[in-house]
Amino acid sequence: MQQTLHIPGLEPSLPSTAYTDPGRFAREKEAIFTREWMAVCRTEEIQGPGAWRVVELAGESVLLVRGKDGALHAHYNVCRHRGARLCPAPGEQKPGRPELPPAVSPTGLIRCPYHAWTYSPAGELIGAPFLSDDADFPRERLSLYPVGCAEWGGFVFLHLTPAKAQPLEGQIGPAAARIANYPLADLRIGHRIAYEVEANWKILCENYNECYHCGPVHPELCAIVPAFRSQGGSGLEWERGIPHREGATTFTWTGTTKRAPFTGLNEDEKVRHKGELIYPNLFLSLAADHVAAFILWPLGPSRTRVECLFLFAEAEMARDDFDHTDASSFWDVVNQQDWAICERVQQGMGCRAHLQGFYAPMEDANLDMRRYIDERMGSR
Repeated sequence: MQQTLHIPGLEPSLPSTAYTDPGRFAREKEAIFTREWMAVCRTEEIQGPGAWRVVELAGESVLLVRGKDGALHAHYNVCRHRGARLCPAPGEQKPGRPELPPAVSPTGLIRCPYHAWTYSPAGELIGAPFLSDDADFPRERLSLYPVGCAEWGGFVFLHLTPAKAQPLEGQIGPAAARIANYPLADLRIGHRIAYEVEANWKILCENYNECYHCGPVHPELCAIVPAFRSQGGSGLEWERGIPHREGATTFTWTGTTKRAPFTGLNEDEKVRHKGELIYPNLFLSLAADHVAAFILWPLGPSRTRVECLFLFAEAEMARDDFDHTDASSFWDVVNQQDWAICERVQQGMGCRAHLQGFYAPMEDANLDMRRYIDERMGSR
């Protein structure tokens, strides 16, 4: 086992193998991605009776279905009869193959395309041709395999091991209170950008957790938030919010916008910026007029897909002059800078001489990241 090197004034990071080793990533998949609530989409993307969506989470295909009562359910996307995939994932249809009929009805009933076993939106088996009338046929034992499903702040979260899931609120923790004034659940997607980043998901989390890098990496951002350059980003009041430069109130090229601030914000929140990392895969960056939400999809030890959603008030989006680009184009530049430097870190982690890194004092939030990983991985 690698021996941790101690340097006075610096805290040791996770070992480099934690970011590069395929075996370690496989263990994280079992200890974290299948054992924690994972953000996957916005509620508005599965809206109305019969709405459904397939997502791939930690290598598993999951079917989300909304019933006619409005309740959202999630199941492993596999029929209990012979293991057929119930619904296709986006882009799964192969050229030349016949397109099978939709497996989900307008009321949310799920019908397997193979032998027509039919399930309720909640996953109970309610019909199996030529077997349903058999008194000994144990329908109650053949429900779809459940996946935990919960909604918070307009986001949908899934848990691949629902029998061992804590309540979602417990995982979100005090972050909910810190951003309670922002109308997250009422916001809508105004734009989205997807990124493929050649870096480990933890590198992205650590990068989001500190602003020691902001001065060297983000000149445009620091022009809006000079405090990010001051003392390496130390001493910032994250809970109160980060101040913009004089006259600026939001993350856009000018620091201003035509959009009204969200109703219900306090005076600080109208002119400051807040950020939250909801472990393990949701970043929230909250301005007075918009929220940039980042959903991370860990794909391998050195590969992460990031979906960036730009959320706005419905009333603002309904205006004839609504334009997301003042925020989204600014964020795209900042994001690309982050992904580029994270990929440099990933490359460096592969150096045979570099066994571990260190956290400087102004990166103390990453001690929380180290604790989070250690608590879930232990000696794995």
